[in-house]
Amino acid sequence: MAEHGGAAAEAATLEFTPTWIVAAVCSLMVLISLAAERCLHYLGKTLKRKNQKPLYEALLKVKEELMLLGFISLLLTVFQGLIQRTCIPPRWTVHMLPCQREVSATKEHVAAAQIVGRIGRRLLSEGGAGAELCQKKGKVPLLSLEAIHQLHIFIFVLAITHVIFSVSTMLLGGAKIHQWKQWEVEIQKDAVGNGQPGPAKVAHVRQFEFINDHFKGMGKDSKILSWLHSFVKQFYGSVSKSDYTTMRLGFIMTHCRGSPKFDFHKYMMRVLESDFKKVVGISWYLWVFVVIFLLLNVNGWHTYFWIAFLPLILLLAVGTKLEHVIAQLAHNVAEKNSAIEGDLVVKPSDDHFWLGRPRIILYLIHFILFQNAFEIAFFFWILTTYGFNSCIMGQVGFIVPRLVIGVIIQLLCSYSTMPLYAVVTQMGSFYKKEIFNDHVQQGVLGWAQKVRMRKGLKEGGAAASVAAEPSNGGGGGGNTAGPSVKIEMMRRAAREGNDEAGVSIE
Repeated sequence: MAEHGGAAAEAATLEFTPTWIVAAVCSLMVLISLAAERCLHYLGKTLKRKNQKPLYEALLKVKEELMLLGFISLLLTVFQGLIQRTCIPPRWTVHMLPCQREVSATKEHVAAAQIVGRIGRRLLSEGGAGAELCQKKGKVPLLSLEAIHQLHIFIFVLAITHVIFSVSTMLLGGAKIHQWKQWEVEIQKDAVGNGQPGPAKVAHVRQFEFINDHFKGMGKDSKILSWLHSFVKQFYGSVSKSDYTTMRLGFIMTHCRGSPKFDFHKYMMRVLESDFKKVVGISWYLWVFVVIFLLLNVNGWHTYFWIAFLPLILLLAVGTKLEHVIAQLAHNVAEKNSAIEGDLVVKPSDDHFWLGRPRIILYLIHFILFQNAFEIAFFFWILTTYGFNSCIMGQVGFIVPRLVIGVIIQLLCSYSTMPLYAVVTQMGSFYKKEIFNDHVQQGVLGWAQKVRMRKGLKEGGAAASVAAEPSNGGGGGGNTAGPSVKIEMMRRAAREGNDEAGVSIE
């Protein structure tokens, strides 16, 4: 028996593993990896063929996240031996536990014996040696190989869940926004002649449906009523036809007055697709959130339950704010005019948004989607790894509300908040670079770069000339300021910072 045990122990290493097993396992892993890579490659070619550049860039972002996950997994694998050889006193392992040990097992020497005894997985031969080294010192490894393996799985499940949730949100939200295309077609069909407004007629401000829906009067009470109305309206008919028509006209009259037949719906969809590559990624601050949650996931605190309310509260706040921006647009018109000649035109402004930055809304939606995906991923990871009755899972009274909240967040964000975001954030002071098609964007960006290079060379030449001939006058050089206003406008339009990517022009 001892000889068989020794042989089994030796066979656990690669030196004593049959070559056909090694070749078979490697072949399977390579085939699966190549199949996944080819699928992503052909998906990217399809998106490029259909001129879906924003979605193609989002796909590249997904590949970056997968590469990051692979690097994290590689680091965990490479350094697991070092982690095993890092020994800590047993008393450090009896505090801040996700699951409380039994009372009889809280003594330090018993806890240490249990921890060392549970190290049964041998992903690398040096891992077992590290555990034995710590045991000889009367200490325990910093992290067991089993825990490292489970951490691998959790990170992978989290990233995949986040991508799936983000894609589903954008698809469902995009389907909702696509229904507005009919409104765009009807508006352009109703345009008179060459698209210019019809004969001007004077109408009382209350005769406009947009004003009646959103203006709740003057005074403090009306402000409270307006906020309450904005909170409730996000749950039903978040964007009506009058809302879309009025905001569309406000955008066109502010940013492209010379193009009354501008396809606002197409522009809005292009902006949304461009923002998708931001939503689908996992930024550094989201990883910070994951680390903080793992730190605070202590037995008895029910952190996983209370933190489920955070994305719900943020989502309701974002939806209310977006609805209130529409109400502010109506309020600004109603309080300044008793009657309006011609069409109702609202004035977009960054002042309607938090800190004067519409871009903040996107960051909040990004965090909401990630945190909701984190909750669902954590649930399924616990379910598949430890089972439904695990102490980390908690009581049924804590599990069901989490799942219900997750479903509510996903549906509300897809069918209400995301469509609201798509149209309301266009009511800022600046337009986005997506107002140009891809060829124009590339041309403007190249033009702006050449202008900066040429300006830098001229400034450098002027400085050298002054240094060489200090007595000479500075004549010439006036041509550098020629089309400065247009250059600055186009450069800002090409800038990647979408929120400040252009200037309003009359």
